[in-house]
Amino acid sequence: MSDRTSANKEYQVPLCTKCVMPHTSESITFDKAGVCTVCHQIDFKKTEIDWDKRGRELDELIERHRGKYDYDCIVPYSGGKDSTFTLWYLITQKKMKVLVVSFDHGFYRPALLENRKKTLKKLGSDFIQFTPNWKLVRKLMYESLRRRGDFCWHCHTGIFSYPMRLAVKLQIPLLIWGEPTGEYASFYSYDEVEEVNEERFNRFVNLGITAEDMKGMLDDTVSDFRPDPRDFLPYTYPAKKDLRALKCESVLLGHYIPWDVKKQVEIIKRELDWQGAPVEGVPPQYDYEKIECFMQGVRDYLKFLKRGIGRTNHLVGIDIRNGRLSREEGLALMKQYDGKRPASLDLFLDYVGMSEEDFEEIARQHVVSPNTWKNEPLPRGEPLADTPAWDRTVK
Repeated sequence: MSDRTSANKEYQVPLCTKCVMPHTSESITFDKAGVCTVCHQIDFKKTEIDWDKRGRELDELIERHRGKYDYDCIVPYSGGKDSTFTLWYLITQKKMKVLVVSFDHGFYRPALLENRKKTLKKLGSDFIQFTPNWKLVRKLMYESLRRRGDFCWHCHTGIFSYPMRLAVKLQIPLLIWGEPTGEYASFYSYDEVEEVNEERFNRFVNLGITAEDMKGMLDDTVSDFRPDPRDFLPYTYPAKKDLRALKCESVLLGHYIPWDVKKQVEIIKRELDWQGAPVEGVPPQYDYEKIECFMQGVRDYLKFLKRGIGRTNHLVGIDIRNGRLSREEGLALMKQYDGKRPASLDLFLDYVGMSEEDFEEIARQHVVSPNTWKNEPLPRGEPLADTPAWDRTVK
């Protein structure tokens, strides 16, 4: 095959024969016909689930909590497509009093911030945002990149642990998140209940590194800042005894209603004037995907170096599984958009105090077989229009 994204000579990454899920994906397995578990999960979602029954279960869950606490629930919120739809749905369709909680990873883009401002004003909800210590964030990015080939440890652990800690502190037992991972991975399938709990947190959110682990890993690299042990609390999952005492329920809206990103984006664009934005390495028709973070291009580039597949693969896979795109069309988009060196990498290297050669050496250490990338030059992408507005504070 000439297409480098499909069992090809250059990267040698075989793909699902039904969609385009690569064999290098985490948690994915393939049957004898070469069909991935995510394709089977989506088939199960479409044919085996009684969504009316699950909708009634959601109503019962809400009524157990409605009016009994200062807020009916917490919605963890970035302002991206999934959390925005979740917030819109719970406030407008279920008439819930919601506390909106955001963990600021440090890289929110201007369009995202404008969307959040409009959404919160239009829906009318109380909002709490937590922004962690930037000096610590820089060190955490470097350390998680070096050890796991993924610099987003601080973001993912904070997003999932901080709202849980706030729920305990404010005594709000119900948290409702958005998209189920069964849409794109196989850590959980649609035939099981995916609770957003500590087991899930440790299974794939924190990269196998707890906050306690991270305390002992940091040294003077990046800066001579020495963290206080209390700086790690936002990244630390609440104690089980406290969650039990609260009778905490932390669930996914996508367990109770059939998740459909395209339709949900249409709703939030129409009802909330939510605006999309270009993202590095993403076709323009997917202007709703990962617009939150100006380091998203670097994260997707790392994925390509390690696994031979980028963000476009993820997006066209969803559309193929939902009958909105042919496999051939998806492969063409992957060839056009995946695998470009993002302009944002320059800023990332400044943040962590690293050369591009060092960055690539770390990536090489995390390459996942059968991907064979070593040091092949890749084409450079163009900077995004809002790049001049990105924060360049390093120290």
